[in-house]
Amino acid sequence: MRTIFFSLLATAFTGALQPAFAQQYPSRPIRLIVPYPPGASTNDILAREFARRLGDGLGIQVIVDNRPGAGGNIGSELAAKATPDGHTLLIGINGPLAIGPSIYKNLGYDPIRDLAPIAMFASVPFVVVINPSLPVADVKQLIALAKAKPGQLNFAASGNGTTTHLCAELFKISAGIDAAHVPYKGGAHAVIDLLAGQVHVYCTGLPSVISHIRSGKLRAVGLAAPSRSPLLPNLMTIGEQSIKGFEVNSWSGLLAPARTPADVIRRLYSEVARLVSDPEMKAFMLSQGAEPHLMTPEQFGKYLKDETAKWARVVKTANVTVMN
Repeated sequence: MRTIFFSLLATAFTGALQPAFAQQYPSRPIRLIVPYPPGASTNDILAREFARRLGDGLGIQVIVDNRPGAGGNIGSELAAKATPDGHTLLIGINGPLAIGPSIYKNLGYDPIRDLAPIAMFASVPFVVVINPSLPVADVKQLIALAKAKPGQLNFAASGNGTTTHLCAELFKISAGIDAAHVPYKGGAHAVIDLLAGQVHVYCTGLPSVISHIRSGKLRAVGLAAPSRSPLLPNLMTIGEQSIKGFEVNSWSGLLAPARTPADVIRRLYSEVARLVSDPEMKAFMLSQGAEPHLMTPEQFGKYLKDETAKWARVVKTANVTVMN
């Protein structure tokens, strides 16, 4: 009887502490880990504005902590192994979280097991662009040309195992074409060679090439998204033209270490939802080429699992390998 009594007492005590903890949260500045260098990507720019506004809502400072390296894995692992009290958060990105598990044998953490999804808040659609010298105007014509010249067209990528690389591989698999993969050390070099006509096709985030599309230096043949972008409303999606359901994006979400208290997760989600619905924040996201895209913790968790499975299939089918 004494054992049962003390067990019930401990349970009651723990339950009483949870709401008290949530009410006290946050009790000190929050560290927001961004797994890329400062200013290196749309994700970092969004994270900084997001941190400022999140801090205003929580009444506490949110400090951006850039931890680049290993394609985003160093910062993501650091967040996954942090104390689960809501004071260390992660800007999660599809590369290290959804693609990394299939690419790296010794990742050091399991994104699904070791991280708690809070909310997805933004999505950057990918676009298939070509050098205008290529005699095609849309996805159907690009596929037809690739089939007429098997192995003669090439796809640029910002590196082995990157989202740009896997977008190309998914396109090749879905369209049933044979084309060469040309990896670069970063997206900037890939765009330079695409502009010069040294490579033919590139599948990348819309913000990195939209100025060249608008100037006519590059030709966009299809958007890899379920619907058209307000930034290029006349550009048809790939699904509208040929490959149904073709979707590739670079998403940004907020995550915490696994076992972070549920009340803290709910508090943070409510703040993210408030931010995403704010007209000023929406306008800022669009100005950076990102589209507001809110998911609940449950929706985000399912999406992460689905994305992980999707890219695992592409990696296996295309036999993608990288140096660990």
